Amino acid sequence: MKIDCLPIDERIKEILKRQGIVELYPPQAEALPYALEGKNVVLSVPTAAGKSLVAYISVLQSALKGERSLYIVPLRALAREKYEDLLEFEEIGVKIGISTGDLDEKGGYLSKYDIVVCTSEKADSLLRHKAEWMNEVKIIVADEIHLINDGSRGPTLEVNLARFMLMKPVQIIALSATIKNAYKIAEWLDAVLIESEWRPVPLKEGILLGKSIDFLNDGIKKLGKSGIEGLIEDVLSQNGQALIFVNTRRSAQSTALKLAEITEKYVERKAEEISHKILRDEGINIISKKLALCVERGIAFHHAGLSSNQRREIEKAFKKGIIKCIVATPTLAAGVNTPARRVIIKNLWRYSDTEGYMIPIPVMEIKQMMGRAGRPGYDEEGEAILVARNKIEKERILKEYLLADVEPVYSKLASESALRMHILSLIATEFAVYWEEIIDFFKKTFYAHQLGIVPEEKIWEIIDFLERNEFIESHGERWRPTLFGHKTAELYLDPLSALKMRTALEGKTGNNFSYLHAVCSTPDMNCLFLNTKDSWIEEKIKEEKFLFEVPSPFDIEYEWFMAEVKTASLLEDWIEEKKEDYIITKYQVGPGDIHNKVERAEWLIYSMQELARIFNFGAVPILSKLKMRVKYGCKEELLNLVKLHGIGRVRARILYKNGFKSISTLRRASVETLAQLPGIGINIAKQIKEQVE
Repeated sequence: MKIDCLPIDERIKEILKRQGIVELYPPQAEALPYALEGKNVVLSVPTAAGKSLVAYISVLQSALKGERSLYIVPLRALAREKYEDLLEFEEIGVKIGISTGDLDEKGGYLSKYDIVVCTSEKADSLLRHKAEWMNEVKIIVADEIHLINDGSRGPTLEVNLARFMLMKPVQIIALSATIKNAYKIAEWLDAVLIESEWRPVPLKEGILLGKSIDFLNDGIKKLGKSGIEGLIEDVLSQNGQALIFVNTRRSAQSTALKLAEITEKYVERKAEEISHKILRDEGINIISKKLALCVERGIAFHHAGLSSNQRREIEKAFKKGIIKCIVATPTLAAGVNTPARRVIIKNLWRYSDTEGYMIPIPVMEIKQMMGRAGRPGYDEEGEAILVARNKIEKERILKEYLLADVEPVYSKLASESALRMHILSLIATEFAVYWEEIIDFFKKTFYAHQLGIVPEEKIWEIIDFLERNEFIESHGERWRPTLFGHKTAELYLDPLSALKMRTALEGKTGNNFSYLHAVCSTPDMNCLFLNTKDSWIEEKIKEEKFLFEVPSPFDIEYEWFMAEVKTASLLEDWIEEKKEDYIITKYQVGPGDIHNKVERAEWLIYSMQELARIFNFGAVPILSKLKMRVKYGCKEELLNLVKLHGIGRVRARILYKNGFKSISTLRRASVETLAQLPGIGINIAKQIKEQVE
């Protein structure tokens, strides 16, 4: 179907044509008429088969009619990508907004936008805060809906959709990778199901053993070298790009450094510019130096330990063809759109945090990685190649991956942590306050649709827990939130986290470290893992005072306690202005990990500060200062300086050391004097003066 044949605004068509989109792919042509008629649609097609365009056209056409849409995605990086795609349509008068953070923000400012892109957690937070404009939403796009199967993100997306379906008539457009039971999701949403295996670039699937690639139904190809080196040399010599998936960060870095000897033969001069940009924008540390060295040679590693800016720079340079190869952990497969001619999957096992040992990667995830092969408009075909170490493994890969069906998805809503959060939210927002209302809500969930039951016994246990711990109280047959329960729901806390915080606040007054440990002891903080280099933690435990009883070294909880102390120690080093390299080395983390822990701690300390207004007002000042120190990573004496735009903790310390210890001293200084300080310069000096004056 030609774009011109669509019953949509001509201005949308013109922008699409300018982007080179003149004809729809078959799955798009099948799905769009239903979507434009206002019907619910589930579109289940392979990666890179154009799912997003169906959603884009639908929400844009709706916006031009004065209607509002919510575009829900699982990841912040994905939200940024969708937002930037839709921004190109602002010239026709459509206002695009994005919101992914600050879960205690009421979101009133978002009412000025026609289309709001957000994460599932942010959508849930907006519902909890009863943002009035949410009642005007006509279309909900649920991107990557197969992640309803994910234990951490799935329940929130499921609850969001169930609430919208109960609140008012709303159109749902659900986008999914190929899954075995997409029909079940379509039944649940009362949607038209569009399923297809069609891809814009044909995909060849194969297994590498030694120097031979055995392609499924397409013969054998011999390489000049064996292993991954042979695969990379072969594809780069034909002006292609490659994505390599490995199972650990260490493997991503070591593989990239090893393959740089090959990629540097094909590198472009622009790679040097990207390399310098990584060092300039992110600062010089162990990880950025390794990354910059790789990028300069035409290759990059990509994992969650990198900062979001570093990952974004790599993805942009790869899309432009400047970086020839990315070695990534599976986080990239579920993220942004980065296709390559050849996808190589080195590892089929990964470490499971929950199980505590290596487990096979699910077929669905491997298929998503494979789906990255083939760049529309550049490649005639894509190649997805899995690496086997021997003949036995080759047979297993063939049987368990290439010839296997993807797994069905299952609701994860019945987990206790999900039920705690969402049942409290239902009562706190007065969405469901009677037993029958709560059960009716759960009847609308994917869990109940899929399994044919509502977990009534579990729900009753959670309500009993909430009542016993004073989050809710019964008034006859209805429940009402207490002030504590209402605040917990608004702060987007797991009730167990709020309970931990209340216990800490009701005890003795703490110091900075004891409050850092208190937030690290909550289920909302993912603590660092322990390893053989962490013997220093036991000494740290002896030195510090805690707001909770320290478990015995013989108790099973002691190891968890040590992980909490390790995480709190990282945050303490951060606020004591320890250098990034020191933290990276001591805690075996990357810049991205530091940023994630800091961001999470800032939210949890803010939450604890808000609960202190109820349970221990005397703790509010120390928590307020601690939150700011965590945010900026500085000692208390720098707090006035770091609040200035463009002045981080490093520049603030330079100013302080040179006698500029307050806003008033900066006000008296000349631009020339400030510009001479190391790391400041004329532009930053002018910025400082504009702000202080």
